[in-house]
Amino acid sequence: MKDYKKHFILAAPPEEVYAALTNPATIQLWSGEVAEMSTEPGSEFSLWEESIVGRNLEFEEGKKIVQQWYFGEEEDENPSIVTIKLHPSTKGTDVELRHTNIPDEAYEDMVAGWNEQYFGSLIEFYKD
Repeated sequence: MKDYKKHFILAAPPEEVYAALTNPATIQLWSGEVAEMSTEPGSEFSLWEESIVGRNLEFEEGKKIVQQWYFGEEEDENPSIVTIKLHPSTKGTDVELRHTNIPDEAYEDMVAGWNEQYFGSLIEFYKD
């Protein structure tokens, strides 16, 4: 199991970025895919035609999202936790991403997904 941590800068205020990460209609705008998402702790979510699925654990509006991502069978004994913290910055929002307990065989795909599809798409979405 591996962990991944990275910062991204998005050219939008934290409130807008939070909505882009939690509102299904807004997720569809930047991802191009239908999303199932709720800000109800304990609810399940699905992104990119169920290529990303998991459970929402915690929300702090405009500031933080904590989710458990599912990877096959080991999800209960060693949960893979994604924490996204949003910090105001002079350029918009400094996004602090931390993804723990990524299965070794999925690590490279997850890192590429975070950088290219997930936050890559968001960075493009908010470009001038």
